[in-house]
Amino acid sequence: MQRKLKIMSLEEITMSNVQTPFRYDYVGSFLRPEKLKQARRQFDEGKIPYAELKVVEDEAITELIGKIKELGYHVITDGEFRRATWHLDFMWGFDGIGHVPTKTGLPFHGESAMIDDTYLTGKVGLSGEHPFVDHFRFVKQFEDEKTIAKQTIPSPAQFLAQFTMPFNREETEKYYDSDEELVNDIVAGYGKVIDDLYAAGCRNVQLDDCTWGMFADKTGHLMYGTTQEGLKEIQKVYKDINNRVIANASKDLVINTHVCRGNFHSTYASSGAYDPVAEILFGEENANAYYLEFDDERSGGFAPLAKVSGVKKVVLGLITTKSPKLECKEEVIDRIYEAAKYIPLERLYLSPQCGFASCEIGNKLTEEEQWAKLKLVKEIAEEVWG
Repeated sequence: MQRKLKIMSLEEITMSNVQTPFRYDYVGSFLRPEKLKQARRQFDEGKIPYAELKVVEDEAITELIGKIKELGYHVITDGEFRRATWHLDFMWGFDGIGHVPTKTGLPFHGESAMIDDTYLTGKVGLSGEHPFVDHFRFVKQFEDEKTIAKQTIPSPAQFLAQFTMPFNREETEKYYDSDEELVNDIVAGYGKVIDDLYAAGCRNVQLDDCTWGMFADKTGHLMYGTTQEGLKEIQKVYKDINNRVIANASKDLVINTHVCRGNFHSTYASSGAYDPVAEILFGEENANAYYLEFDDERSGGFAPLAKVSGVKKVVLGLITTKSPKLECKEEVIDRIYEAAKYIPLERLYLSPQCGFASCEIGNKLTEEEQWAKLKLVKEIAEEVWG
């Protein structure tokens, strides 16, 4: 197999033809700098107003984007610096959603994620502009001829899962007689958010989705309180809600998805290869590209990638954000070519397996180690694809 593939040089890249994914890419979240953590604590304790917190957020995001550009990456985000978690803050921006500090947390391997319990307090809706739209506008101003901004949000399936899994089912049934009714409200809400993002200039949206990681786990059916056959039917429901939102979006909006098995303080929530979900996720979901976790044995092998239909792309998450140890370059390159046995090399890309801080606590590495990981991703991609 040829070991080089021509890609555009920096000079060839313009705003008219850049879109995610890129040969060297990343998922979205970054470690929060200490000054931001401190300002967030002061705000939560009522010691400073939101206006002061926002000044610190703006400064931290501006510095982050500068570092991303300096490293030579072509996509920029706000690092999710304005969020406590990768997914719940988005839900809190809707009508009919409540949240309180958790007493039990969510179970991860060896640790509980102490993130707010989030539940329905009424019908899901969106009476005004979602806060994430203005968050995007701030990032958009930093686009140039070599970079494009992307907005990460939880997938519609993730939103649906939050309120239909057993821990929230009783509360949800106070407001909805059927899941179909809830699905319709979620689709409508996402439609407004995505249309507003598009009007704000967004052309790249990433739907972050841990539901498929739960489905891949051998105990997934127990998490949902169903059978293996029942779990397959839920897969179809989740695929359908994601596809409805994708279908309703403007045709020139690139919508990718990121799939993982949980990422909290360098721990994980589920395990399992992609085999149980490949047919529906890879074959039938209509994302432009899949950012996939492949950083350890919990994710299984590459054979399920043969199910990726059409000309859809795959971003191989071969570099871990859960550990500061740098991967062996040659081993990663060998794994890329192993994956290329199942999907053509020209449809493959490289990134870390997940964000560096899916929740504000972040993973167990330093900011310097975070940047070293991204430098490695870029070096490997340039060696493989030219």
